[in-house]
Amino acid sequence: MSSRSVVVTGLGATTPLGGDVATTWEAILAGTPGARPLTEDWVGEHELPVTFAATLHTPAAEVLARVETKRLDPFAQYALVASREAWTHAGRPEVDPERLGVAIGSGIGGITTIITAWDTLREKGARRVYPLSIPMLMPNSAAGTISLELGARAGAHALVSACSSGAESIGYGAGMIRSGKADVVVAGGAEAAVHPLPIAGFAAMQALSTRNDDPAGASRPYDASRDGFVLGEGAAVMVLEDEEHARARGASIICRLSGVGTSADAHHIAAPEPEGAGAARAMTEAVQDAGAAASDLSHINAHATSTPVGDVAEVAAIRRAFGSDADHMAVSGTKSMTGHLLGAAGSLEAVLTVLAVQHRVAPPTINITELDPEVDLDVVRDEPRPLGDGPLLALNNSFGFGGHDVALAFGSL
Repeated sequence: MSSRSVVVTGLGATTPLGGDVATTWEAILAGTPGARPLTEDWVGEHELPVTFAATLHTPAAEVLARVETKRLDPFAQYALVASREAWTHAGRPEVDPERLGVAIGSGIGGITTIITAWDTLREKGARRVYPLSIPMLMPNSAAGTISLELGARAGAHALVSACSSGAESIGYGAGMIRSGKADVVVAGGAEAAVHPLPIAGFAAMQALSTRNDDPAGASRPYDASRDGFVLGEGAAVMVLEDEEHARARGASIICRLSGVGTSADAHHIAAPEPEGAGAARAMTEAVQDAGAAASDLSHINAHATSTPVGDVAEVAAIRRAFGSDADHMAVSGTKSMTGHLLGAAGSLEAVLTVLAVQHRVAPPTINITELDPEVDLDVVRDEPRPLGDGPLLALNNSFGFGGHDVALAFGSL
């Protein structure tokens, strides 16, 4: 890696809480739950055991042209909405196309297109399958779409690492800049998996909350009575830029992406390593990559999905990585409001971490009635918490099925 400094100059998002970054952040600080009952006919038709999700606040069809919604799977639609906001927020930088890159990940990709095409094939025959089905279902279609939109030729990458896809894409984008491959990278994640098959599959794994009578209170990271995560959808993207390039064009710099850490558990295809060894390595690596020490870290936006096993494994990892220094770290579990956006979760929480650094405030964790006694961390509950003055370093954790561990460290200017 070179000594090139990576900064964040643009943010974009479409989430269960808002159609853009500003409305999402406002809802986060207000402690607004994003989960709501599902009203689609297929809920009853398939006798789904879970009848709620954190669905998108603003339909993509209200933002995109009709031809775009027809030619793109919903997950790529969401990526396009978020990327356009981020690019505009960054001031639509003028950059050599061969120095502009894209890294947009997804955990599942175009599942709606896949199943729709299969239904069409079975019911109407091969000749009726939509000609654009393959480009739409590809997990790299979002990255390709954004690359086409912006004319980005330094590389268009689609990282697929389950629930850490969005965060790993941001880390990969930073690597492109540090290595000298690109000056600007549009990076993030997108997911559109609120569909009967993923719901049935996650429910069969006993990964989803079954609080059908209380969707708003179902996602409750660190609460003693948590029973699983709430499925969410959306996209979040940021514009990463070489600091020298950003300053030369007079860009408004939000913060630095100071450090990236990645590792693998090599433990189980779905369950986290119970001692948190891999996750701890990713966190330690991110802080070291930032040229910082554990004592410099003030805030963690935790992966905190609201699963009984996953939450305590992450707590163990934080303690393993930082020891007693973790006592002074304000820990937030924002999935309590957004739900779990799978491949977009890490990028959304990275955006929220950037905003926490920018505004110097840690978001709240809602729905904690009784803190799990195994959670010996300083969890920010119910209300936002000021993060004080001086240099600020914050960490975003993302962990995915398959044992993928990613940590991103963001620092104030």
